[in-house]
Amino acid sequence: MHIIKLNAIDSTNSYLRELSTSGDPEDYTVVVAREQTRGRGQMGTLWTSEPGKNLTCSVYKKIDCVRKEEIFFLSMAVSLAVLQTLKRFGIPQLKIKWPNDILSAHHKICGVLIESVIKGDRLNAAIVGIGLNVNQTGFGGLSSAGSLKSITGVHYNLDELLNRIISELKHYEGMIVGREFELLKKEYEQNLFRKDKPSTFSDNASGSVFMGFIKGISETGKLLIELEDRMMRECDLKEVKLMY
Repeated sequence: MHIIKLNAIDSTNSYLRELSTSGDPEDYTVVVAREQTRGRGQMGTLWTSEPGKNLTCSVYKKIDCVRKEEIFFLSMAVSLAVLQTLKRFGIPQLKIKWPNDILSAHHKICGVLIESVIKGDRLNAAIVGIGLNVNQTGFGGLSSAGSLKSITGVHYNLDELLNRIISELKHYEGMIVGREFELLKKEYEQNLFRKDKPSTFSDNASGSVFMGFIKGISETGKLLIELEDRMMRECDLKEVKLMY
């Protein structure tokens, strides 16, 4: 593992993207920033945090053993690596909110953004961005946000958390290399937020609201929702939003 520590950067994912464009970073090159000024989340949202209080990092992961349509298995692996790390640190009521947010109870404590690196027409690597709220306790009135410290009252060492996440990620990488996709998917679904519970969703296209049950995910990572008429709807991130 090669670690690059920066005081401030616009985005650790963007930094690694530039490195991969100009060369070939070694596997598990990790960029960690004390301050990230334009951290990015899903759907182009901005992710902000107080300098020095949270884990803001990106990992360059060579992943040429899967096809482009199988990239969601890496997303599962990253989500589970973070979740298992937090379990080891005693964080309670952990769940994965599809596709890869980590919740403690109803508080979002971690977001993940994965970007593919394509060389030619093949998937060559992925840039895994992780934003984990650790020692920050104020979130500007965002009641849905939380951190490890706000939940437990404990102050955490960022390097210790990072090392454990990388160790767990290497464990789940072994499942990907061994193509143990069904086992990976099963563990992911077992930890899926609101699975088999009546939930409310918003249709992003029409703005309408509907009820359903999360039953799992498809092989390509789409959310499987059982509707009230027992029909199954398969949705991607742009189509629906879980309202709870």
